[in-house]
Amino acid sequence: MKNKLRSSFNSRQYMLSSDFEVYYYSDKNFRTLQPHAHDYYECYLFLEGDVTMEIYENRNSSKVQQYKMTPGDLMIVPPGVSHHAIMHESDEYYRRFVFWISKDCCNSLIKESVDYMYLMQRAEAFKKYIYHLAPAQFHQVESKFLRLLEETSQDRYASDAFRHICLCDLILTINRIIYDEDHNNAGSDELTLFQNILSYVENNLEESLSLDDVAGQFFVSKYYVAHLFKDTLGISLHQYIIKKRLSECRDAIISGKGITSTYERFGFRDYSSFFKAFKKVYGMSPKEYQNIYMNKHF
Repeated sequence: MKNKLRSSFNSRQYMLSSDFEVYYYSDKNFRTLQPHAHDYYECYLFLEGDVTMEIYENRNSSKVQQYKMTPGDLMIVPPGVSHHAIMHESDEYYRRFVFWISKDCCNSLIKESVDYMYLMQRAEAFKKYIYHLAPAQFHQVESKFLRLLEETSQDRYASDAFRHICLCDLILTINRIIYDEDHNNAGSDELTLFQNILSYVENNLEESLSLDDVAGQFFVSKYYVAHLFKDTLGISLHQYIIKKRLSECRDAIISGKGITSTYERFGFRDYSSFFKAFKKVYGMSPKEYQNIYMNKHF
């Protein structure tokens, strides 16, 4: 899905829309932009890359905060705060979600509820701009970004109304996560179980990971696990496992490992199913992907 929703990066730093814009970028050879500020809020979810973010106190300040970005970092930049991303290794992929929302749109939302502005007001008041999301939180926010992107990329019945719902869902989800972290209320039994399942899956990608197997490990109903994933990520446990296995396969084949031994190792039944899944996510065959990456480095 991500490849279909990927935007071509340009250096435009102003909004074309009067309310919000959302993008998914996946770039190589990213050119570092000069420090810049907006007259709108920017929310940014970092996925991959060798990047340091620099954030200045204001447009004219020489004081700068530097952050070495790690996957799962969430950044909120209020209007007037100068910032830029420094790409250290330009031949690596730089992947992120970027969300812009105008002050007028924020003012409209705050009339519905002050809850929409918790994180934005906190960033302005305390100059805290970057948070790190735990795996379960990260996947939850990522799914909200994808849902909003998908809705804005098509024109269907009731699109305007549904886009508003997706917009509100993304903002409130982020605010709730940060609020719970700030108030030490994020340790619910359900979240703990979900994080434990994510950890178990990531540590056992080479093993059988059916819904029955995973549920049995934690002595819970398979229907409960199924609903937990669908409600939290918007995808099934099986889809999540395929996503993680494909990521591991990608890392293996670009390090020079054999394609056949790699897909067999990570539980794909045959090359045909692996080929289709890999191409759907990365836009090319495993061999093409390996050749392009190897040619870049040798």
